Amino acid sequence: MRESIIMKIHYGTALAAVALVAVHILMRLTQGFAESLQYDSVIANYKFLPYAGMLEIILILLSIHGFNGLRVILLELKQGRKYEKAVSYGCVVAMIALIAYGSRTIIMVNTGMV
Repeated sequence: MRESIIMKIHYGTALAAVALVAVHILMRLTQGFAESLQYDSVIANYKFLPYAGMLEIILILLSIHGFNGLRVILLELKQGRKYEKAVSYGCVVAMIALIAYGSRTIIMVNTGMV
């Protein structure tokens, strides 16, 4: 994929993440801080499908943005065809692993496993 397209994705994920995290923070402000961190409150958030969906989207956006940022930093430190491929594929694998682990949590709560 061309670097210009990757950077457009990077900027797009940043803008979308800022908007969704702002919504997330506003929803958290409807409760007291301590109350929002209680176990029952957190589980209720995950069981409310629209909110759980928003959390999943935030997870995906931040994972893409964060690992692409890490990739760019690592590519600025060192160049080389093999190194660049290793960094790019390593970041994609780490991103997929993080999204899978985070999604697993949401799915486990929604299916009643937790």
